[in-house]
Amino acid sequence: MLERLPTRRDAPVMVELRQLRAAAASRPGDPEAASGLARRYFELANAEGDPRYIGYAEAAIARWAGDAPAEILYTRGLLRQYRHDFDPALADFAAALAKDPEHYGARAWRAAIFMVRANYAAAGTECAALPGDPADLYAVGCRAYVEATTGHARGAYVRLSEALRQQPEAEPHVKLWVLTRLAEMTWRLEDPAAAESLFKQAFDLGIEDNFLLAAYADFLLERARPREVVALLKQWERSDTLLLRLALAEKRVGMREAAAHVQALGDRFAAASLRGERLHMGEEARFLLDLKNEPKKALAVALDNWKDQREPRDARVVLEAAAAAGDRQAAAPVLRWLAETRFESERLQALAARLQ
Repeated sequence: MLERLPTRRDAPVMVELRQLRAAAASRPGDPEAASGLARRYFELANAEGDPRYIGYAEAAIARWAGDAPAEILYTRGLLRQYRHDFDPALADFAAALAKDPEHYGARAWRAAIFMVRANYAAAGTECAALPGDPADLYAVGCRAYVEATTGHARGAYVRLSEALRQQPEAEPHVKLWVLTRLAEMTWRLEDPAAAESLFKQAFDLGIEDNFLLAAYADFLLERARPREVVALLKQWERSDTLLLRLALAEKRVGMREAAAHVQALGDRFAAASLRGERLHMGEEARFLLDLKNEPKKALAVALDNWKDQREPRDARVVLEAAAAAGDRQAAAPVLRWLAETRFESERLQALAARLQ
């Protein structure tokens, strides 16, 4: 057996994909049909953590090169940011906005990329420029996410919680994003009971989401609950990010499956490197540090990742690897980020204190 396929041919998602493919094939010059199919593939890649969907999406819009309609530019930007080609993605989103200044998605994704790159001033500008009602739940969440990452987590949590309470009929995917961010905020603010409740509310929406699964798995691992991680992720081996967390949990429990999953992860990271793809360098650093016990190699990968991806979880693996390798100087960029942003996290502050 090479792989267990995630869905049956008669499953609703497969029926939907066949319909979208048929529509795109029957209207080969229609950007709406092509971008609709490509964005559905993108959604599946995010839900399942399977990058092969991105290749299918790229094929769907391949006929448009260079200048293209706004929806194609927006879709191409989504696919490029998934591959961490952030500069070309930002250019595509800017081009989409030049053609359609009210394009909500292009503006929102520019904010998201700036957050990943720790350019918080630019992210705040994009959040403020989101078209429509400034009380829109995503717009409030966008601003709150910037605030929560720059030393104002408690106030951001209060404002975003109230916005969510006032908009119970918000679109489910927006509610999922908001609940996940709120859970992360309360986790950092040392309120694990509130974080657990918010994670559970997000799962209750019934939407498969790779990021939610990874965040909750990390929460459970930090709370020393690895058996729950095994139960949560045992059907998610096809996702590199989730397989890493599954292997970490299995190792802590002492399960024999851990060795096979560690080998599979090593093979996947090696194959991705040969293809020139480094989509999960933060995960690769954790793999080297926590599963292979190679802190110097982990530190090198984590620092390479930090050049273009500077989220809190990326900061953590740099600090942990630097501490394990005994190399305080290597952690200087992250220590500087931590001081400048005033990021609120007892765990990161404790790691920084160890290094200093």
